Amino acid sequence: MAQRPGTPTVVIVGRPNVGKSTLFNAITGTRRSIVGDEPGITRDRIRGQGRFNDRPFDVIDTGGIIPNDAELIPANILKQAKVAFEEATQIIFVIDGRSEITGTDRELAQMLRKLGKPVTLAVNKIDVPKREILGSEFHVLGIQPVITVSAEHRSGIDELLAHVTRDFPEVDEIDMPAADRPKRPIKVAIIGRPNVGKSTLLNALTGTERAIVSPIAGTTRDAVDEAVTVDGQEYIFVDTAGIRRKGKTTEMAEKLSVMMARRHIGMAHIVLVIIDALEGATAQDAHIAGYADDEGRPIILCVNKWDAHPTRKSKEFGEAVRDELKFLEYAPIEFISATKGTNVKRLFELIKSAQEAMNKRVTTGELNRFVDRITHETNMKVKYITQAGVRPPSFVVFTDKSKPLHFSEERFIINQIRKEFKFGATPIEIKAKTTPGRGRRDVKP
Repeated sequence: MAQRPGTPTVVIVGRPNVGKSTLFNAITGTRRSIVGDEPGITRDRIRGQGRFNDRPFDVIDTGGIIPNDAELIPANILKQAKVAFEEATQIIFVIDGRSEITGTDRELAQMLRKLGKPVTLAVNKIDVPKREILGSEFHVLGIQPVITVSAEHRSGIDELLAHVTRDFPEVDEIDMPAADRPKRPIKVAIIGRPNVGKSTLLNALTGTERAIVSPIAGTTRDAVDEAVTVDGQEYIFVDTAGIRRKGKTTEMAEKLSVMMARRHIGMAHIVLVIIDALEGATAQDAHIAGYADDEGRPIILCVNKWDAHPTRKSKEFGEAVRDELKFLEYAPIEFISATKGTNVKRLFELIKSAQEAMNKRVTTGELNRFVDRITHETNMKVKYITQAGVRPPSFVVFTDKSKPLHFSEERFIINQIRKEFKFGATPIEIKAKTTPGRGRRDVKP
């Protein structure tokens, strides 16, 4: 989700496991961030939208910060947070009200005071009235005001937002004329096994260091998104967590990541399935791609790390991919290197083409002429075909058969429709119906 021009931005910050993501979800009214008891679940910065008293604003949930931790992932979390601080209009510093002030809290407070931006101290997990007095001890951090909240129980949120948004402009929601509306962004989910290069591809597509990239499999847990505009068309890319086999998702955070990844597949228009060129297409790749196919989403297969492949024989590799992912014969294959940017720009045209195919409608006249041409190539008699919907394109086929179509017959019709009307990367659904009156017998009294 991109920053809306001119819209104030509220950044939520704090050490791990103080309830930042719960507060983010409470403010935005969503389940955008993963919430759990394990510390460090949020690693990248997550953006959402909020509104209070007709004052719209963007909200950024940052990963749990440990200022002086030299480890790779904590250092990258701090780097992502500093990017968020640059665009912050207001900062909410979240503290756990049930525990004592820690050295990390003091270091964060010192760092935030040096930014020269408005900071509000939210003492979280104050869900019992007798604990409200505990908020007073946090004044020693030197940040004012101090507001006690319970993000989990949604208490104190209005008071917090009233203060944070007090200087934000009020905006009336007025529908724009259709002619003045900008093109709708194309939402693209990036999915695949852990450590195949999804986050690197997100960064290459958007020209940013939006997602944390490391050699550690499973670095991404939340879905991380970023927008980019190419030739007047906005694209929103969502880097989802690596999806593991069920037997390997033992940690609660990993299981939640899989659930969120599947949710973002359902919210996307197009799906990029990333395959590791050095490992080849696997059964797990087929399993993951099946999630997108089940949702009826157009799929583009991206073979990443192609620059490091020992032979780089794309024809042979492509045949192996087709053999493993037989149900995705319609999906185009692009050989890329996310680290070097090789062929990455080609993906924009493929995505745009897939979006057009997903929304394509064929007139009844075109379909009738199409039926006339294919009836002699099949044993069944196709009476007529009509398009029932889009996203994905779906068709109703009326035949002279009283029994359901055989799989081979369905596949034949789908392939012919795809070829004739150039549907490209989108799946196609068909439903066969018997012509009214077929198979009925008059019963004499």
